Amino acid sequence: MAKDLAKSLSLIETFSEFKELKNIDQATLISVLEESFRSVIAKMEGTDEKLTVVINPSKGDCEIWREREVVADDAITSPQTQIGLTEARKIDAECEIGEDISEAVEFASFGRRAVLNLRQTLSSKILELQKEAVYEKYKDMVGEIITAEVYQIWKKEILLLDADHNDILLPKTEQIPSDFYKKGESVRAVVVKVDNANSVLKILVSRTSEMFLQRLFEQEIPEVADGLITIKKIARIPGERAKVAVESYDDRIDPVGSCVGVKGSRIHSIVRELRNENIDVVPYTSNPSLFITRALSPAKVISIKLDEENKRAEVYIDPESVSAAIGKNGSNIKLTSKLTGYTIEVFRYVEGDNVEEDDIYLDEFSDEIEQWVLDIFKEQGYDTARRVLAVPREELIKRTDLEEETIDNVIKVLNEEFAE
Repeated sequence: MAKDLAKSLSLIETFSEFKELKNIDQATLISVLEESFRSVIAKMEGTDEKLTVVINPSKGDCEIWREREVVADDAITSPQTQIGLTEARKIDAECEIGEDISEAVEFASFGRRAVLNLRQTLSSKILELQKEAVYEKYKDMVGEIITAEVYQIWKKEILLLDADHNDILLPKTEQIPSDFYKKGESVRAVVVKVDNANSVLKILVSRTSEMFLQRLFEQEIPEVADGLITIKKIARIPGERAKVAVESYDDRIDPVGSCVGVKGSRIHSIVRELRNENIDVVPYTSNPSLFITRALSPAKVISIKLDEENKRAEVYIDPESVSAAIGKNGSNIKLTSKLTGYTIEVFRYVEGDNVEEDDIYLDEFSDEIEQWVLDIFKEQGYDTARRVLAVPREELIKRTDLEEETIDNVIKVLNEEFAE
């Protein structure tokens, strides 16, 4: 028996601690302990054939039994699997040649090197078990929000620790631009990826994904959590603005009002969590024109021309609403495009204009306007004269990144053509 060794190494107690801290069941730990003994002995002796390791958790010890064949004293060819008759009868006085005999083996008899190897083997296997247990736990949590504590802040990522002290990474690219944390602070984020390739465990979380916003809605708004309101689509510019399309199958429930709450009471906690990200809640509809109109709110849409095949939409806006339709740095139109799935071009509507009127392709003006300038306009989707003239001058400058003088010249040439 190897009671003394087991006690000196505190094997059972050590594994009990791992069970509590790493959530590894006792049966698995005992199996690993047995496997480790066998592995070390096989390395030292060249084989673990006919070797039995018995762990006794209740007693806090372990036993190693080796079975060998009894042979004549001068016929031993493998000391690991054979034992001479004289030596065998010291164990069992009645044994005979050809029989098998079992004896208890002191693990310490294999030497100090074996003990060190056992420690290293156990440490390696326990680490693997720990990683696998954490992987199994977190792989089913992808898409769920967790709360973890900031442990270390690096340039490209933040190291977080969960309640079990597992390492979790929040990359810089997954942080809201205005996020700022100090060591010890709590962070809420959604699990987006769990990988254990090559025994390198990585748990990645995000605060910028659409899923994070969806889970916050589910946590903060009971009707969403209960399934009475469905989130159909989400588009975000993290920390700046987001649009959430919602739908209710119960006519008695106002999906937008329920999500926002009285004076924004319900959505306030979500906005605060997202660093004051402006959230527009939009009633969903399968009608693309109506959906685009709702998503562009508060801009006043006059008319929409859809190209469903190419998923493009020409939206004619009340002149006073053009800025609202475009939004700060184009955020409103970008989010509307992402939410609806349509590439959207905004045009200023002028009363009396006939949007179906014959137009002139920009290439027709190549003798008055340099071709490279025309190409820039076409890259932005403005391939005809009227499409260019329908866009505010400031917006043309912003979208094309051309000099004001160049823009003014283009507008002058195009206007002269229609004046004629």
